[in-house]
Amino acid sequence: MWYQPVPYLTDDRYTAVPRDGLEDHVSQTTISDASASSESGTRPVKLPPGPRWPTFVQGLAYAVSRTWTVGRVTRRHGDVISMTLPVFGKSVVVADPQLAKQLFAANTDDVGNIQPNLSRVLGPGSVFALDRTDHRRRRKLLTPPFHGKSIKNYERIFEEETLREAESWPEGVAFETLEPMMRITLNAILRAVFGADGERLDELREIIPPWVTLGSRLAVLPVPGRNLGRFSPWGRLAEYRRQYDAVIDHLVEEVKADPDFDSRDDVLAILLRSTYEDGGAMSQRDIADELLTLLAAGHETTASTLAWAFERITRHPDVLTRLESEAGTDGNEYRQATILETQRVRTVIDFAGRHVHSPTFELGEWVIPRGYSITVAIRELHNREQDFPGADAFDPQRFLGDGRPPLSFLPFGGGTRRCVGAVFANVEMDVVLRTVLRHFVVHTTAAPDEKIHSRGVAYTPKAGGRVVLRRRATPLA
Repeated sequence: MWYQPVPYLTDDRYTAVPRDGLEDHVSQTTISDASASSESGTRPVKLPPGPRWPTFVQGLAYAVSRTWTVGRVTRRHGDVISMTLPVFGKSVVVADPQLAKQLFAANTDDVGNIQPNLSRVLGPGSVFALDRTDHRRRRKLLTPPFHGKSIKNYERIFEEETLREAESWPEGVAFETLEPMMRITLNAILRAVFGADGERLDELREIIPPWVTLGSRLAVLPVPGRNLGRFSPWGRLAEYRRQYDAVIDHLVEEVKADPDFDSRDDVLAILLRSTYEDGGAMSQRDIADELLTLLAAGHETTASTLAWAFERITRHPDVLTRLESEAGTDGNEYRQATILETQRVRTVIDFAGRHVHSPTFELGEWVIPRGYSITVAIRELHNREQDFPGADAFDPQRFLGDGRPPLSFLPFGGGTRRCVGAVFANVEMDVVLRTVLRHFVVHTTAAPDEKIHSRGVAYTPKAGGRVVLRRRATPLA
């Protein structure tokens, strides 16, 4: 069985025409309209309205609850607002899909990578740290292992890891799915990255989960101005990184020494063999940073979405019944629609951002000066009644058919910085959900919806996405 692609996974509506041809193209007219920077700076700065709260209050409210704060302020002041945010400083927050499209399609010389970004915890060699030409070149190296034939090869891994984890699941009693999903997605990405199992991967299974949990929390906080010692959160993060680097150094040497190195199709081997257009290669430190990025970004958000999927379908018997019926076939149209609706109604990553490099950047009627951050409020976009009638309802039906989702659907961000692993994550969620449905009866519940819990960067079900399962005597299909 192979998954059926969904339109938004190859969506070009938020993508600017690149110099290296890596991304899908949109028309030059779209780019001309979208890239509205003002190099001469002749237009005066014109910032959107925002709350009159003191800067400290704005920062505190945003730090305590991004979703509540942005929702309240946009309802009062409109879909584009000015705020002073923790970490990012003076910012414009956008909850308008047309302006999000304009931002994501803009010239990367005008607006680039948001500052600061996740490279603070992932390392300076991570794709999150790179901008402009360096970013395009790196994405070109990272793209092949996460598209086309390579993704098809991973489907077996996704199913095997789901069945291995499911061996220990209890029957007839409620248990949290979030942590099991974390283990499934971590093991799957480890096998995809390193191509095999073994003692070294066991070490990474011990290091990565606490590192991701801690790093996710620290990523949304300012970096302290001085060393707070090895027992501080930043000190513990550095110690995890030291342990990780030691393991990666051993794994790199083992892969290089493999007689079949030239034919290996795991991500590490591909990166070690890859070169840029000028013949240069990634340094070992850059590879370590990039692998950490793939391991961290490649499992927490996917696992969180899966936990939300179980939380949602157990509260919607009609959706569950239709999913179970489909699971016994080779189809996946309704399962894909369910995944997309889960990503919409329970958004795991709620913003994407850019940093203004040009003297001024024109965004619709607004003129934003250099040094400002511009963040797109993805959760607000996902709840637009104009695009998703009855937006509060969980309704996979809205994603069925051949039409593209609205411009406001952005679970993986947009433009040249759109998640490189989007297809990988989508196929993984599809296979994991199908495998569970084929091997277990999922019980429905009348319990209240689980509350949304912030893990720092990602949002998860507060109770862990609890379900009650019973093994099927005979698997479906």
